Amino acid sequence: MSVPDVFDPRQYERGVPHERYRHLRDHHPVAWQEEPEVLGWPAGPGFWAVTRYEDVTRVLKDSSTYSSYLGATQIRDPDPADLPFIRRMMLNQDPPHHRRLRTLVSRAFTPKRVDRFETVVRERARSLLTRAVTGARSGDGTCDLVTQVTDDYALLNLTDLLGVPDADRTLLLHWTRRVIGYQDPDEAGTPALDPDGKPVDPRSPASLRDMFAYAHALAVHKRRHPGDDVMTALATDRELTAPELEMFFFLLVVAGNDTVRSAAPGGLHLLTQHPDAYARLRDGEVGFTTAVDELLRRHPPVLTFRRTATQDTALAGTRIRRGDKVVVFHASANHDERVFRDPFALDLARSPNPHLSFGDGPHVCMGAHFARLQLRALYEEACRVLPAGGLQLAAPPRRLVSNFINGVKSLRVRVG
Repeated sequence: MSVPDVFDPRQYERGVPHERYRHLRDHHPVAWQEEPEVLGWPAGPGFWAVTRYEDVTRVLKDSSTYSSYLGATQIRDPDPADLPFIRRMMLNQDPPHHRRLRTLVSRAFTPKRVDRFETVVRERARSLLTRAVTGARSGDGTCDLVTQVTDDYALLNLTDLLGVPDADRTLLLHWTRRVIGYQDPDEAGTPALDPDGKPVDPRSPASLRDMFAYAHALAVHKRRHPGDDVMTALATDRELTAPELEMFFFLLVVAGNDTVRSAAPGGLHLLTQHPDAYARLRDGEVGFTTAVDELLRRHPPVLTFRRTATQDTALAGTRIRRGDKVVVFHASANHDERVFRDPFALDLARSPNPHLSFGDGPHVCMGAHFARLQLRALYEEACRVLPAGGLQLAAPPRRLVSNFINGVKSLRVRVG
């Protein structure tokens, strides 16, 4: 078998291409991928796909060799004119500048502030699940756990943490879908075109102008009416510049929302496929803490992150030249047989479980604690509210067209 394609975002609508990942891990652990024009988005120069766990962690930890700053962190190259703007985001910086920004935002994103939301998060999970089940039983016996539960759950939890007024909450979902789901026509709609007829990058300054205007208006409001929330902490931090505030808001809104928005239905879908594991979880035979990490390992919310080689180097015996794009594949690393015994088994008691669903190295996810809290509460309440006999799919899940986010757009289950 020749080197399989793992770039085309359309294949991820059918599912994560694990057989292709396995072939790459076994035969081409650092494999060259072509980058043709897809869905109207222009062709790129190609990149190295890194699929083994050991190599993925090496790339993520070695920011001096594999930079987030040079070409940012998405597979597709940004417009060169937009690159200085995109580099302002913490996600697209390298130490030591990245370290300064991470320290600033960590003051706002404290575990203490996150932990105080647990009661609200749990009540929200119970309420959304109960409402979905009640509606299903008065209807055709089915409900969509994405549109009726997890989308709202992720969004409302994030807006509470940020301190976004209730009336503005739908804006955050709109921005998330526009930026994260840009490869999927269902999510992004018809893309705006530039004068040359090419799609406008959703990460460009023009595309983000409305989000940034809102961020500044919200910051002004928080300075006048402070609360115990992340946006108040950021708005009143004198070390934070206005452009940095914009980018933090962008990062928190998009990444903060879509991490749980993608992971939650993915975990629930796995439980529909493994009724024995669901029964053990529901009966208390396995703990929710290890269960959350195993569900994250099997269904990481992020599929890929890109780096750019700062110098000529070698990885797994493959020569990489300065300036080459190097892309790590999280779902492949999480199923590497060299690290995880029986990796395609859903072992909710798996320990240790060094999955890479929240990354590794200097860019390890700052919101991991909040994400785990939300997922644990959701799965606990799902086991209380959803049928004891197991979750049954009423229709095949609909997945996001994306080689970046491991998204589920619809998960219809039978509960009546």
